[in-house]
Amino acid sequence: MKIALEITPNLEPLFGTRDENLRLMEDSLGVRIDLRSDAVHVEGPEDGVARVQRIFQDFEALRRQGVNPHNGELNGMLRLVVADPATTLRSLADSGKQRSVGIKRTVQPRSPNQRRYIEAIEQNDMVFGVGPAGTGKTYLAVAMAVAALNAKKVSRIVLVRPAVEAGERLGFLPGTLQEKVDPYLRPLYDALFDLLDMERVDKMLERNVIEIAPLAFMRGRTLNDAFIIMDEAQNTTIEQMKMFLTRMGYNSKAVITGDITQIDLPNPRKSGLLDAINILDGVEGIHFCHFEDSDVVRHPLVQRIVRAYESAKPQQQDLPLALGEPIGVGGEDRQSLPPAQTMQSAKPQ
Repeated sequence: MKIALEITPNLEPLFGTRDENLRLMEDSLGVRIDLRSDAVHVEGPEDGVARVQRIFQDFEALRRQGVNPHNGELNGMLRLVVADPATTLRSLADSGKQRSVGIKRTVQPRSPNQRRYIEAIEQNDMVFGVGPAGTGKTYLAVAMAVAALNAKKVSRIVLVRPAVEAGERLGFLPGTLQEKVDPYLRPLYDALFDLLDMERVDKMLERNVIEIAPLAFMRGRTLNDAFIIMDEAQNTTIEQMKMFLTRMGYNSKAVITGDITQIDLPNPRKSGLLDAINILDGVEGIHFCHFEDSDVVRHPLVQRIVRAYESAKPQQQDLPLALGEPIGVGGEDRQSLPPAQTMQSAKPQ
């Protein structure tokens, strides 16, 4: 089957940077798209051609309505459309509008896993989002929390993070208690300021409509009528995770996000997130969403970096042990050489 679609000014942004969106449709729908000066010629199976035509029609209709998704958002929407025949650009735009009332940006998933994540948050009281950096786990969770607050489904948002440094010790920080914990919570502030005006966020923080706190302050609390998010959950201990999960009160929803490849605890095996994945999988009312490197929505280079580290894991197992790391085979033969002693013996005599 072959058709020709007239090119209008409304359609040109659909092509994407260096026609990447056209290539996406070709690869996913098994069609051939020939871009000419006055028209786009589409050739291939009847179903694939019809879906391309529907994409063009929907996009032009959205543009006439004033909906102008930027290229990154549009590419993500197209990935969802080509992956699911029942999904259209219009349906995605409509659902994004409903979630984005009172928010500066449209809350729109950019991959099938992100879409499942958003749907899981809407349908479950507790959701775990587990995956590599840049997959939108925290940002989408904060966006869904703000949307729930604007829709009066909850009366407050509680954002929690364990105060664990990423590989370096900062020592004692000056200032008030809030000033001491702010550096650990900066990613949550970034998401809020991206979704809401800074003045509005400041007022909500003053009135405790939005509360940002370190995990250590959660013990003994019961959080009713709240949307609770714990970020960087891989850096909780098993005891901290259990304590946090039991803070939920009536009419509350909790989202826990983390990346099991970035555990900064002294003993990674004691991560509360790893323990929760093993214990809670299958518990009614709890849903686990697992992200992959293909879900990364930051700079395209981030996706390649994640893949490079994943492919390097088998090679790293053959590297020599670091200073101070246990050597031997276990039991009585297992020994450890303190780093200080090693450095001292390595000095020239």
